Amino acid sequence: MTTTAVPAGIDRTSTRNTGVLVAFTAVTNLADGVTKVVLPLMATALTSSPLQISAVGLTLTLPWLLVALHVGVLVDRVDRRRLLWVANGMRLVVVGWLLTAAAAGTTSLPLLYAGGLTLGVAEVIALTSAGALVPDAVAPAGRERANTWVAGAETVCNEFCGPFVGGLLVAAGASVALGATAAAYVIGIGVLVFLVGRFRVARTGDRGATSVHGDIAEGLKVLWRSQVLRLMALVLTVLCACWGAWLALMPLIATTTMGLDPRGYGFVLSALGVGGLVGALTVRPLNRLLGRRTVMFVDLVGTLAMVAVPVLTTNAVAVGAAAFFGGLGGTLWTVNSRTITQLLVEPEMMGRFSAALRLFSWGAMPVGAALVGVLAEWFGFRVAFAVFALATLALIVPFLRTFTPAVLNRIYTRTDA
Repeated sequence: MTTTAVPAGIDRTSTRNTGVLVAFTAVTNLADGVTKVVLPLMATALTSSPLQISAVGLTLTLPWLLVALHVGVLVDRVDRRRLLWVANGMRLVVVGWLLTAAAAGTTSLPLLYAGGLTLGVAEVIALTSAGALVPDAVAPAGRERANTWVAGAETVCNEFCGPFVGGLLVAAGASVALGATAAAYVIGIGVLVFLVGRFRVARTGDRGATSVHGDIAEGLKVLWRSQVLRLMALVLTVLCACWGAWLALMPLIATTTMGLDPRGYGFVLSALGVGGLVGALTVRPLNRLLGRRTVMFVDLVGTLAMVAVPVLTTNAVAVGAAAFFGGLGGTLWTVNSRTITQLLVEPEMMGRFSAALRLFSWGAMPVGAALVGVLAEWFGFRVAFAVFALATLALIVPFLRTFTPAVLNRIYTRTDA
């Protein structure tokens, strides 16, 4: 069977859907980035306990460990666009609830924890649904382009613009920040109306009724049986743990050992987003020039630099440069790994597989944050970061042995590519 050209009509539909997905991703991730700043800052007005304040941030990521696999089953059973609407509806309810409490002066830590958990669940639903929806909305020939811009929007808006805008809005008041966030979620709901296509996947074969746990097991089997997908999960688990560790410990290092004020730390943190933007702009030409294997390897090198440089120096320029390369590599990996996943995983399994993969990757971020805190408390931050640097180094040989040019060539020359 030979690969046929994609009809022009599908190209136009793919282009439109790509624009819609990028717009939705940008506006909702911008809002998510704002809430990740607003909620912990609201907690600082209620308590000075580092544990209680950090617990607010933990609630936003903990749902990846708690509900990701079950959400994956839901994504493969229900219309994926409707789930995106549900997720944004949940976000609106929570933000409205917090906005009312802030205006009435009745904000409390239990309220922030409950709101954070609900927003975290909504994020699991939204990101899993959006990732599974790409093969339904975009023709194979346009998926690399779609993945590039969606990943770029996620990185820049969630990690750079969102926190920056959140800081500015909080300065005007928590109510202003929450109101702007609610408006962004409303825009996201409206944008999805312009998607063209059918977004509930019909299962193939005579499967009959299956249990939730049976569906979860199928998603895990797809990940485990493929050496490439299994290695991707391992790499992402370690690298996301490194990111969780860096994000958890760097604020303390920046404002104490490095002697930076909050604005200086903000510039160091923004280097992640700038690197992600550069990655989104350059990933396609770099793929053609250097090959996908080399481009994906940049993520290992960038994350290694991000956690290794603070071991060697606390110079702000050096730490910021390492963060830039970490953000660059993260986007380069994300774009290529999503394209590989969409070629290897059947559409009807995308929800469950994506949820399983994110369980290991995104779920590793709070684990990394907790582990680096313990190591830093006992041995100091240099030893703590050195442990994560060694874990990243240990990935290099398995990656090079698995992601060979021959393996990648077979993936990208499949008849459905």
